Amino acid sequence: MITPQSLIHAPVRHILPNGLTVLLKEMHTAPVISFWVLYRVGSRNEPTGLTGASHWVEHMLFKGTPQFPAGYLDKAIDREGGEWNAQTSYDYTAYYETMPADRIDLALRAESDRMVNAVFDLEEVESERTVILSERQGSEGSSWFWLGEEVHAAAFRVHGYRHKIIGDTHDLLTMTRDDLYQHYRKHYVPANAIVAVSGDFSPEIMLKRITELFGSIPGGQRPKLFARPEPPQQGERRVKVERPGPTHNLLIAYRAPAVTDPDWLKLLMLDAILDGASVPGGGAVGSRTARLYQALVKTELASSVGTGLNETLDPYLYTFSATAREGHSLEEIEAALEAVLSKAVQGELTQAELERARKQIRALQAYSAESISSQAFRLAYFEHVAGGFEWVESAHERLLTVTLEDIHEVARKYLIPSTRTVGYFIPTQEATRA
Repeated sequence: MITPQSLIHAPVRHILPNGLTVLLKEMHTAPVISFWVLYRVGSRNEPTGLTGASHWVEHMLFKGTPQFPAGYLDKAIDREGGEWNAQTSYDYTAYYETMPADRIDLALRAESDRMVNAVFDLEEVESERTVILSERQGSEGSSWFWLGEEVHAAAFRVHGYRHKIIGDTHDLLTMTRDDLYQHYRKHYVPANAIVAVSGDFSPEIMLKRITELFGSIPGGQRPKLFARPEPPQQGERRVKVERPGPTHNLLIAYRAPAVTDPDWLKLLMLDAILDGASVPGGGAVGSRTARLYQALVKTELASSVGTGLNETLDPYLYTFSATAREGHSLEEIEAALEAVLSKAVQGELTQAELERARKQIRALQAYSAESISSQAFRLAYFEHVAGGFEWVESAHERLLTVTLEDIHEVARKYLIPSTRTVGYFIPTQEATRA
């Protein structure tokens, strides 16, 4: 009898002579293949003056090459029943195609070509400048955008995590075509790239084809990436944003370790109790039984509450956000949130809450294993940020071994007022509604 699990094979790693990392995971559950190329560069590596370069270069790689002119691949991939897209984050830039298995060669040819031959036509660069500035201006309509930008800039004095992935407006206005092309040529080399493939394929045939298309590209050297370590925070920092907007918002950012730190999974389990379960590289679910919802939303102090804990290459932030209901102040919201966190620090979380969080995590783990595309992305992402995809392969099991004592320990270690940044968004008038 063939079971679904027997159709999924353990991932394997190959390193080509030019330095390209290739990760292959057979999943014969559907006649589909997802092909990802992740470059080890993101907004954290951008110096002042070039913020937003990684995201802008991502846009430019959809503007064509001599072999595949602008617009050709949109039509060709759609015609073959596939999809393609890209994403830029703090730590990486990634491109992918998910297609019927017998049509995936188009993706391999497209990605190997644009690793080397992207055009960066000057008119297209200027066109995308307008698009990206408009994208940023659209985001500026959100009070959370402004509050997040100010809190990050206060929490990080020197590290690249301090600025938005989309970039600062001044840099977007002044960056040149040569700035972008140099960024592309420096970072888009095999030695700085990870190819991850999941789906219905023979690993021998897939590796042979990847080698044929990517193996002849000069590997270059993995570039020394711009990154500045953040010095220790010496006291609580507070920011206040006063702009037109519809609601009063609170954002509190505590320090969090890099994903490879043993404390990170313990914090993730703490977060499952406080706000709802999530799994590394997978989904998340809010919980109305979680402590923050019960303390802030059910009591009608806040209309919403949420947390953020990201899997990052360098130490980042553990954030708590809330929107005040009319008639309640941000000071009230902050005090209520602090009361919840204080109970975690004092060791008052319960075994019943931990068991409920574990149950939610098991359900998420089963769901997250279903997507062929997410499997390939997870391989590439954790190969980069965790130093090897094996980290995430075992993380789900390790997460379930976290104890109540572990959770109380990290609460005491990281939920420290003297190393947090607190942000208030105070609307000066209600935003104009369409």
